[in-house]
Amino acid sequence: MTALLPLAPRARLLFHLRALASLGFLWLPLVLALSGVVTVIWSPLVAGGLASALLFALFVLALWWPSLQFSRWGYALEEDRLVVSRGVLTLRITAIPVGRVQHVDLHQGPLEQWLRLAQVQVYTASGLGADGVIPGLDLAVAERLRDELVARAHLQEGGDDGV
Repeated sequence: MTALLPLAPRARLLFHLRALASLGFLWLPLVLALSGVVTVIWSPLVAGGLASALLFALFVLALWWPSLQFSRWGYALEEDRLVVSRGVLTLRITAIPVGRVQHVDLHQGPLEQWLRLAQVQVYTASGLGADGVIPGLDLAVAERLRDELVARAHLQEGGDDGV
C-alpha cells in the first residue's frame, strides 16, 4: 500500500471547532436538562456538582479527541483504488476501486469555506450514500483529487460511463 497522505493542517482546527460546537449546541442543553431531572430526585447541590463534573469532562474530551481524530485520517490514490484510513478506537481502512466510482462531490460547509477546506465524497453504485469521505483537504487538493478520480473512472469504463 502507498504511504497515506495526511489532511491539511487547518483541518485540526476544523475538527476542534466542530467538537466545541457540538459541546455548546448538543451536550450543554442535554446536561442542563439532565441536571433539572436530578434536581427533582436529589438536591440542587448534587445536580450542580454532577452537571459541572460532566461538562468539565466533556470539555476536556472536546479538546483532546479532535486531535486524535485528525492524526488518524489519511488517504492515498493508488493506480486502481482510493484508500481511506480513519478511526480512533477502531481503525477503518476503506479501499474503493476506481472503476466502481459513479461520481465524486466536493462539500464545503460554512467552517470549511472559512478555512478554505473541502470534503471529498466518493460514491459508487451501492447507492447507500458516500462510500468514501475525506474531510479537511485544502480546496485545491480536493479539486485535483476529484478531477483525478473522475478521469481515472472515465478511462476504466471505456470513456462512456456518465461520470
